[in-house]
Parts: sequence; C-alpha cells; structure tokens
Amino acid sequence: MARVDYINDPNAPKANSIVPSVTAVALNEAGQVLLIHKTDNDLWALPGGGVDVGESVADAAVRETKEETGFDVEVTGLVGLYTNPAHVMVYDDGEVRQQFSICFTTRIIGGERRTSSESKEVAFVAPDRLDGLNIHPSMRMRIEHGLARRSEPYIG
Repeated sequence: MARVDYINDPNAPKANSIVPSVTAVALNEAGQVLLIHKTDNDLWALPGGGVDVGESVADAAVRETKEETGFDVEVTGLVGLYTNPAHVMVYDDGEVRQQFSICFTTRIIGGERRTSSESKEVAFVAPDRLDGLNIHPSMRMRIEHGLARRSEPYIG
C-alpha cells in the first residue's frame, strides 16, 4: 500500500487514526546503522512497523526487524517516543494516521540480511553517509538520537 508522509504541513489531511508503531536502531560492529529502503514510500528508514494485538512493543520491534531485514535482534534500550501530531501518514486506502512511534536500541544476535515485501533494500550505512539518502525528517531524528546514545530518551 502506498504512503505519503506530511510533517508540519498546514495543507496535510486531518488524521483519522493512530496506531502504535515501533522502530529499531541496530548497529553492526563498524558502527553502521541498519536501514531499509521502503517499498511504500521509497524512503530509507529504520526497520519497524505497527504493534499487533497481544504483542508488547519490544516484541514488535524484534518481529518487525526480522520481517524487514532478516536479522534477529534483542531490545537493549529506549531511544525515545515520537508523537508529533503534525506528522501524518496518508495511505491509499483513505487512512490518515497520526504519528505514534516508540524507537528502541537493539543488538543484532543472528540472522542474515534479506529483503521483504516492505523493504526493497537492506543496508548498513555509516553515519557520515546518511546525508546521501532520502530519509524523512522524523526518521532522521530517530536515527540521530539512536546514534547519539543519549542518556535520557527523547519525548516529543
């Protein structure tokens, strides 16, 4: 399903739903961050997605990372809570979702790199190479916060 993101855009449609979602910051031994090239909006992003009924947010981060990248991870900490009501995602089925995302730090514990129906490319990217990628500003903030290893989680 196609998706268009709006942030701080006065012409954006009004949200009609809110769905808890997660993202995961995973680094390899070289300090490169695990990213996916998304099929729904053609942007680069951290692995992540919606929380299923009966699932904890930490379990959702583990599941989504495995589904989208092939890597097994364990959650090691909290990067932050990203709840900007001025960030909405418009889906082609008419849903207009307000952002509500919990971002975790994780450690890779196994698996092998692979793509999925949601990720047309999976890559480890050096922090100094991020500027060359098309990344939504909200996702870029999560990546930067995760790489900074902040002592306190972001709440905003």
